[in-house]
Amino acid sequence: MSQVTLAGLRVTVEVAQRGSFTAAAEALGYTQSAVSRQVGATESAMGTALFERLARGVRPTPAGEVFLRRARHVIAQLDAAELEIAGLRDRIAGRLAIGAYPTAAATLVARAIGRLRDEHPGLAVTLWESGSPAQVRRLRAGRIEVAVVATGDGLPDYDLTGLRVEVLDLGRGMGVAVGVDHPLASRDHVDVDDLAEEPWIVGAAGEGEPQFGAWPTLTAPRIVHEARSWQTRLGLVAAGLGLSVLPGLAADTVPHGVVWLPVRDPGLVPKRQTVLLTAADRSAAAKAMVSAVRAEATRLSPSPP
Repeated sequence: MSQVTLAGLRVTVEVAQRGSFTAAAEALGYTQSAVSRQVGATESAMGTALFERLARGVRPTPAGEVFLRRARHVIAQLDAAELEIAGLRDRIAGRLAIGAYPTAAATLVARAIGRLRDEHPGLAVTLWESGSPAQVRRLRAGRIEVAVVATGDGLPDYDLTGLRVEVLDLGRGMGVAVGVDHPLASRDHVDVDDLAEEPWIVGAAGEGEPQFGAWPTLTAPRIVHEARSWQTRLGLVAAGLGLSVLPGLAADTVPHGVVWLPVRDPGLVPKRQTVLLTAADRSAAAKAMVSAVRAEATRLSPSPP
């Protein structure tokens, strides 16, 4: 009696998902005849037809629906086991704590943690989200191994003596958030002169939090609202009540109704940086996290206009 194989399970599930042997063969990199043989062998092992052959493609029979439901579960369990076993073989395992200021935590660090999970499944990561001064204190106290902080104009002058410091090149600098119905929203970028008469929604900063005012090179900007949280500021932008300065790091996280645009401003001198901090003697886990953050910083950072 023939038996169902793992290859047969995967091929049969792919055929059901794609709706034809040809499409499944293309997705799997097999020949169509190889896909047909795998499905035929699986049907032989089950003693019944799993697909109804149509003029264009196939569809599961009632028996096929039952088989596919079970097959998907088996494949998911096997994939999970493979990932868990890979974690046992991985030299980098255990726990790692990383801290980041909110904008970096929501984008750069979140994606780096996802990358690290795939590369080192045996490593459990804890994320601390708060202002940069708190992250520096946690790092020095040994409560976290990696900190992503903001430095520069308007922020505290941290004592980084004895720490390893790496400035991240995030490519996209400062920009503005505008409502989707705003006349500027359809552009690829804006020039600073376009911003002169616009109303501004600005931040109310807590200690060490990289909040923002109006565009920094404007003279006497018109400020119409002030709000502490990004969510509130961007909600006001979405309502068409003004523009708000927003770092390029947050460009991919704007809510529905808001567009992020880069600003061309020859007079703007960047005064803030995102910095990666670790102890001088990094653990293997910290090194892996630093590598993941660097990789995601590169991926998130197209060249400015």
